[in-house]
Amino acid sequence: MSMPSIRISLLKWLIVPLLIVNLIGAGLTYWLAWIPAQIAFDQSLADAGWAMIPRLHEAGGEVEIDLSKQAEQVLRVDHFDAIFLVVRDRQGKLLAGDGDFPVLPQREELNDPTPYDGVMRGEPVRIVALRTMIGNQPVFIGVAETLRKRMHIRSVIFLALALLEGVLALTLIIAIWLAVSKGLLPLKEMKAGLNARNRDDLSTLNEKDVPLELRPVVNAINALLDKVRLDAKVQQSFLANVAHQLRTPLAGFRTQLEWLLQKHADEPESAHSITLMASSTERMIRQTNQLLTLARAEPAKFEKERLRVVELNKLVEESVQHFVEEAHKKNIDLGFNLQPTRVMGDHFLLRDLIDNLIDNAIRYTPPNGTVTVSSLHGKDGGIFSVEDSGPGIAPSEQELIFDRFHRLDDNVAGNGLGLSIVRDITKDHGARITVESAASGGTIFSVYFPFPILGTPSKLPS
Repeated sequence: MSMPSIRISLLKWLIVPLLIVNLIGAGLTYWLAWIPAQIAFDQSLADAGWAMIPRLHEAGGEVEIDLSKQAEQVLRVDHFDAIFLVVRDRQGKLLAGDGDFPVLPQREELNDPTPYDGVMRGEPVRIVALRTMIGNQPVFIGVAETLRKRMHIRSVIFLALALLEGVLALTLIIAIWLAVSKGLLPLKEMKAGLNARNRDDLSTLNEKDVPLELRPVVNAINALLDKVRLDAKVQQSFLANVAHQLRTPLAGFRTQLEWLLQKHADEPESAHSITLMASSTERMIRQTNQLLTLARAEPAKFEKERLRVVELNKLVEESVQHFVEEAHKKNIDLGFNLQPTRVMGDHFLLRDLIDNLIDNAIRYTPPNGTVTVSSLHGKDGGIFSVEDSGPGIAPSEQELIFDRFHRLDDNVAGNGLGLSIVRDITKDHGARITVESAASGGTIFSVYFPFPILGTPSKLPS
């Protein structure tokens, strides 16, 4: 079951109640606007009824009304609705108006208009009835009108309120959305900061600019980072100690094997066994040295004060000379292009970087291939590159090759640490490394170093 989004949960709890309250408010506003309009229309009908009272009089015990056709037409004038009138005495005799007017209620109150809904000639109407006294005789007056004008006003009120409430609701939703996004921005920034870190950066998070609500989370993450950093430190120390302890015995063992090989050179079977043991010992020594280098090159432990101005071209030249024999065994043309180049670096780590890239190129280049090593003076800094005519590296693998113990070909000797060491040393020196395909089908590894800052001490080992 997936966890709900904080943003969606906040928006639900804020927007849904807001829309409900807004809808209720719109309904109340609608009725508060419509009721006064309804009262005003009813009052207009009542005024028409009162206007007929002065025209009533008693003559010979009978009630009569002095209402000419012109006066009646004036009372019926309306540009929207049809107006209906009726005046009746107590016996229901029609004194004036429309004979088919609905029966009026027999009310006892005098001159008190009563509005109600009815039907006149098949059309809904609004009726106002009132009772008055002419002499000693009660008279009932009714005025009715159709609902066209009322429905029009009602529609105008509804549309105006709907538009107003819609704009208000949309504005509030946008404001809530922006407020929630602003409130969640620290989480987004913290996520971006964590994603931007490289995997070796175990430094604690800065909690100064973090909102109060996020500080417990930051403190928990920092506590976890402290534990991971401590575990990594213990692991690195263990690897360094083990490698250091193995180094001297392995070197002595290699010397003994070399002596034995010379002693049993005339015994083919013994010499073959000793040669295999010597080869295994060399691989173990190389792996031990790589573990030591890996511990020294750990970016989290590297001290920038170790950087000095180094002659990159001289380091490359020294390293190439150590691989001439290995290249000769595979009939590989090992060439170099060296330009005077100075970079900021640690002499020993740079030597490990150069050795690992050259060794990697020779291992993966088939017999009769070529490996070209370059030290160039670039526009923005020194450039060290190694180009081989090997099988190349697929684009999907070019990021993975720097992971520890990642191997492209299990048939090639190695332990998968070389390029991981190269990556760590590159980070230590503030450099960057690129991998691209060569025109020959092989691979080009290029490391770009920044130029030394003026005034930086130079300390070149002899």
